[in-house]
Amino acid sequence: MINVHNKSFVPYISAQEIDTIISDIADRINQDYSGKSPLFVVILNGSFMFASDLAKKINLPCELSFVKFTSYQGTESSGEINELIGFKTDISGRDIIILEDIVDTGQTMEKVLNILESMSARSVRIATLLLKPAIFNKKFPVDYVGKNIPNKFVIGFGLDYDQLGRNYGEIYQIQEEKESMLNIVLFGPPGAGKGTQAERLVEKYELFHLSTGDVFRSNIKEETELGVLAKSYMDKGQLVPDEVTIKLLISEVDKHPEAKGFIFDGFPRTEPQAAALDDILAERNSGITMMLGLDVKEEELKSRLLKRAETSGRADDADPEVIQKRIDVYRAETAPVKGFYAAQDKFIKIDGFGTLQEITDRLFIAIDAVK
Repeated sequence: MINVHNKSFVPYISAQEIDTIISDIADRINQDYSGKSPLFVVILNGSFMFASDLAKKINLPCELSFVKFTSYQGTESSGEINELIGFKTDISGRDIIILEDIVDTGQTMEKVLNILESMSARSVRIATLLLKPAIFNKKFPVDYVGKNIPNKFVIGFGLDYDQLGRNYGEIYQIQEEKESMLNIVLFGPPGAGKGTQAERLVEKYELFHLSTGDVFRSNIKEETELGVLAKSYMDKGQLVPDEVTIKLLISEVDKHPEAKGFIFDGFPRTEPQAAALDDILAERNSGITMMLGLDVKEEELKSRLLKRAETSGRADDADPEVIQKRIDVYRAETAPVKGFYAAQDKFIKIDGFGTLQEITDRLFIAIDAVK
């Protein structure tokens, strides 16, 4: 661990990994620009180490030109871009590669692109050591990306915190005190009483119940941009892509910064979704506390659903074939997610047989033991 100004930072990307990342970018540029003489436009101050190490690995006739602007104040991107300083090269008809240490929102890079493209360059591409995809919000492509990282502040290898830390040979990530949020992934087969138990957990622990079904319905009803996009897939009978579902989830999480925690219901359903959820929460200085899986024997589930059909009016509760299919789908979907959280020692199986209160008590005991 290192301390810079009033912040602590922990090792994140080693010097060896940085060298491997830069070698990979260099190999791709050497291949793509074979027979050409690119001009590297280096964004100062942060990119000087990246540019220096990359240039040593470029096997092409090339030039380097250095420009400067600032967009950071402390550990936050200000979004305000100064005029481009130090660039007077005639680039008409040239192949340009912009070298940047890190791309986050893309605001500063968009400005540079607009300036260079207005100067009649033949082509303009971007190479960055690091990219923060969670907050990158521009439509232009980043052609060469060394490593995608979460939205956490990093220093070292040219990157600074109020001008200090650039000289480190590896990259460090800010260490933040983890918030004591209670985040639960709740799973239960059809008929397990998951909805009722979720309500009781919300009431006792003051959590926010985040159901993907509810999120889709509300966004579609309100005709939000993501809701309209999700509906376009659903209307075609297609699955909504993970990317859209995850963006909807991020939007809902960010609407409730005061929440003491979340119950995630219906998400994640795959290992990639579970990994994405980990990233979403890590970027907000939190994480999944546990996955609770309600375990009920199949015959008991079928009996409960058929009994529920007498009052619910739901056709899918009354048809034995449909019930079996729903149970089979549940088993298939939850198996990989269960394995994901079991590997993190976060999966807890809850006996789902008994009265509602008995099951609730088991859930409370399991949660209280981990809190």
